[in-house]
Amino acid sequence: MDDRIHDHAAVLVDWSARIDPGDNVVVSVAEGAHELGVAVAEAVGERGGNLLAVDNSAEISRAYLQGRAAGETEFDGAPAHELAMLEATDVYLRLGGGRNTAATTDVPSEVRGAARRAKGDVREARLATNWISTVHPTRSLAQQAGMSFAAYKNFVYDAVLRDWESLAQEMAQLKTILDQGSEVQIETPTTDLRLSIADRTGVNSAASVAYDSHNLPSGEVFTAPADAEGTITFDLPRTVDGTRLAGVELRVENNEVVDYAAEQGEATLGELLDTDTGASRLGELGIGMNRGIDRLTDRILFDEKMAETVHLAIGRAYDACLPAGETGIDSAIHVDLLADMRTDSRLLVDGECIQQNGTFRWEEGFAATTAE
Repeated sequence: MDDRIHDHAAVLVDWSARIDPGDNVVVSVAEGAHELGVAVAEAVGERGGNLLAVDNSAEISRAYLQGRAAGETEFDGAPAHELAMLEATDVYLRLGGGRNTAATTDVPSEVRGAARRAKGDVREARLATNWISTVHPTRSLAQQAGMSFAAYKNFVYDAVLRDWESLAQEMAQLKTILDQGSEVQIETPTTDLRLSIADRTGVNSAASVAYDSHNLPSGEVFTAPADAEGTITFDLPRTVDGTRLAGVELRVENNEVVDYAAEQGEATLGELLDTDTGASRLGELGIGMNRGIDRLTDRILFDEKMAETVHLAIGRAYDACLPAGETGIDSAIHVDLLADMRTDSRLLVDGECIQQNGTFRWEEGFAATTAE
């Protein structure tokens, strides 16, 4: 076994999940993530956690959903046995890395949507745990990223095995700016979007539950807009439910998508926006800051953290960004869409430029890019 797999497991259980003796730990293991699952199981055992490993096979999920479609039976809601498991769980670790990245593509979209809606209580119970999502490098993911398997493994471990404390300190600068700000403006030749962030809290997403961060790797600062007005083009593609979304354009009024278009995947985009009443609203603004992620891989866990990008999510807003007692956008989806900020772009907070052409004001080269 590659020694880096054990290093990945150690970062996951110690830095990310902060597992303590006696914690009830559920590890959800995708088909191709067996080796990481073994390393994580060993690490959980060494730290005195109580382990329950569950299968997370996309092919099994496809078979089940196709069966529900063929049987024409309604989803009754959250299964009680799954809820009971999650309610007794302290830490939930999702190890991605399937054999086929398009395994569920042929499941009817209405069945996928119904399944998402029925799982609402399950989703809430999982989000109430100390949950972390990560990915084990597999050949299918390397192929999706357009990389050799060896190169993809290096890419993944470079993104995961890094000095998270140092990155957290850098990202704290942006969190402070957002916490003190009232409005963010995103400007590119095809984007002019204003987002109200008054009374919101930015999350310094440093790959640890100690930072209200739930992805490994991470490397972004995100918040939940209270309102949004304008237009935005998402010029970086991604795949959702096996469908490529590319060239997405949204027009937003009162934080609701009132018009949309896409060069690819427009029908799927429309289905996502129609999932429920919250799906057509903007639940997140995220700003990528991980310069160890330097290329698109068509895996949102990595791509949304890439430096010199921003992303907005349609759907659910995370409670960590909201004032105490306030209920944010509730939705069965949280779908991130990415925009390139490397050229002809500005990111402003309360009218002050904090990033231009992908360079933050505290980074070398910022003065040169802003010179008149």
